[in-house]
Amino acid sequence: MASAMKPVSATLAFTVAAIGIATYSTMDVLMKSLSIASGAYSAVLWRSAAGVVLLGPVFVARRRPWPGRAALRLHALRGATAGISVVLFFWGLARVPMAQGVALTFLAPLIALYFAAALLGETIRRGAILGSIVASAGVLVIAAGEVQAHASTAHVLGSIAIFAASIFYAYSLILLRQQAQVADPLEVALFTSIVLGALLLIGAPWFSGLPTVAQWPKIGAAAVLGSVSAMALAWAYGRAEAQVLAPVEYTAFLWSALLGWWVFGETVSLYTTLGAALIIAGCVAAVRGHAAPAPQTEAAA
Repeated sequence: MASAMKPVSATLAFTVAAIGIATYSTMDVLMKSLSIASGAYSAVLWRSAAGVVLLGPVFVARRRPWPGRAALRLHALRGATAGISVVLFFWGLARVPMAQGVALTFLAPLIALYFAAALLGETIRRGAILGSIVASAGVLVIAAGEVQAHASTAHVLGSIAIFAASIFYAYSLILLRQQAQVADPLEVALFTSIVLGALLLIGAPWFSGLPTVAQWPKIGAAAVLGSVSAMALAWAYGRAEAQVLAPVEYTAFLWSALLGWWVFGETVSLYTTLGAALIIAGCVAAVRGHAAPAPQTEAAA
């Protein structure tokens, strides 16, 4: 059942999305550890399964209606797209420093701006273009510094995998915007995990094994963090245009640099510091002056 949605400011939508990114960055640490230990395929599969176990009972307890055909189609499409993206990303992240891995994904918001124009009919504003250019310059600075410091075959393959993941992720951002118009955040998070987990189960006999007892706490924590992040992002994308929220992805770099140093002992170079400054400047330029639209309906809470 639908109900009127109150308009929210672009700043509020941006802030909620930023919280979602911070939560997801924390999950990245757990997933990188799991991917190193047992492979990205297994890590993503069992995190998805844990997410279904976590969110499924809540969805049933709220007695929500089963999604309609349009919503199911979006859930299936985004689950498949996100599945390809996330497996490629965590496979690559197990082979490169977190800061560089996340820096490469910053191509996704830039690509998403043009996906939004082509698929959603959004007008790309001058501020969003300028902000993306500045932030992209920061990404290039970071990439130049990190590539110069790491030149192994594993590093190159990991970077290529993450670059490919960023393209799929850009499209998933547009699908998230569409999902958020027809489903509430809980439904979006749950059905993304269902579709992703179901697809990965097909290849499980060849690419995955059962996690160890010691890995289950990490898997559970990753599922909680991933679900919270997914719901926060779905809430934000349901209330603001993709081009307004896309630059918030850049804040993940700050978290990845800090957490990579703290947990894995990864250092942050001068290139990284300069690039981060450009990224922040780009985010500010892109979001300033935008007013979030007021969608007409949302699923009742």
